[in-house]
Amino acid sequence: MRDQEEGRDKRAIVVDYRLSAAPRKVWRALTEPRLLESWLMPNDIEPEVGRRFTFRTTPAPGFDGVVKCEVLKVEPDSRLVYSWRGGLLDTIVTWTLKLSSTGGTDLRLEHTGFDREHSATYDMLDEGWRKKAAGSLERVSSSLD
Repeated sequence: MRDQEEGRDKRAIVVDYRLSAAPRKVWRALTEPRLLESWLMPNDIEPEVGRRFTFRTTPAPGFDGVVKCEVLKVEPDSRLVYSWRGGLLDTIVTWTLKLSSTGGTDLRLEHTGFDREHSATYDMLDEGWRKKAAGSLERVSSSLD
């Protein structure tokens, strides 16, 4: 019961993107280090369950600039789940890709597990996922062959 109560105290960021690129291209933009870096952050991702990787960004008070991650689930071209730990965060990122009716990708991001007392970090990431990621991810994925 305690886990359920704690779960109710958590917040989530959920963003739906409509991208013109096919799921195969969007998958590459999510899982190839060079492509992922071009729209998000430097990283050393490998889409293999159990693989640990990091994102690196500018340090800030209480945060060394390193996001430690572990790949939790991989379904090529359809689902990628990894932990996201850095500073005070211990969260989960889930990407779900579906072929859209136009041949592009309906992409859902769910970034879950935010403690309510970390609202500034939540707000910053919410804005980043909604604004920065949308255009940049579209640009990168649609440029691929």
